[in-house]
Amino acid sequence: MTSKSANTREPVDQPADLGGGLAGRLSELARELQQEQDTEAILAIIVHAARELIPHVTEASVSLVIGRREIQSRAASGELPLRVDALQSESGQGPCLDAAYDQRVVRVPDLSKDMRWPDFAQAAYDIGARSMLSIQLFVEGDKLGALNLYGDEVNVFDEESEQIALLVAAHAAIAFSDAKEIEQLTQALDTRDLIGQAKGILMERFKITPQQAFLVLTKASSESNIKLRDVADHLTSSGEILTRRR
Repeated sequence: MTSKSANTREPVDQPADLGGGLAGRLSELARELQQEQDTEAILAIIVHAARELIPHVTEASVSLVIGRREIQSRAASGELPLRVDALQSESGQGPCLDAAYDQRVVRVPDLSKDMRWPDFAQAAYDIGARSMLSIQLFVEGDKLGALNLYGDEVNVFDEESEQIALLVAAHAAIAFSDAKEIEQLTQALDTRDLIGQAKGILMERFKITPQQAFLVLTKASSESNIKLRDVADHLTSSGEILTRRR
């Protein structure tokens, strides 16, 4: 009997679509997203990867849904996603809204024949959206996000398209969540430093304590109806204290 090295492994069968090329590109995508901390850059990377990796995608965008109604296109690959999101906002219906709130995945084989959104579907078809695939990315308070994918022909998105889209969306959701946390932490630290600088200016100018300086800032914020951070920023940049509503 021929012995085998302990390091030798039997070949493992795997689906072709998850083999070398796709698996390698998804690994690259994960590393690329992990290294990026800017939210807008992350969205652009996600959209580019979606167009590159998911079969039959011609246009893509990440859409933010605010207050269950307003839809904003972010990192759109072209004009079509912007126009389709505008239609969804106007009509209050569409696959992005369903993916964001009710379902994780919404596949639309043919927008000219879809009866789920009577005020949206035909209008979207008329401006060039033949088929769509919407994948939920995240839910954050009253803000939700979805990855929207567009085909320029009907019936182009199949099970393969959907499975790869879910893999891309999974990477995107994790990266976007991390990025938001980093962004929020950075903003919090910047705000703390800015308020500290403003307090220092007031302490030096009026010979008052840190607590008194902070009270001056909060009073100015209340009277001017401007956020405390912006009051501090205005003071450090101009030397002026906002004391009344403008």
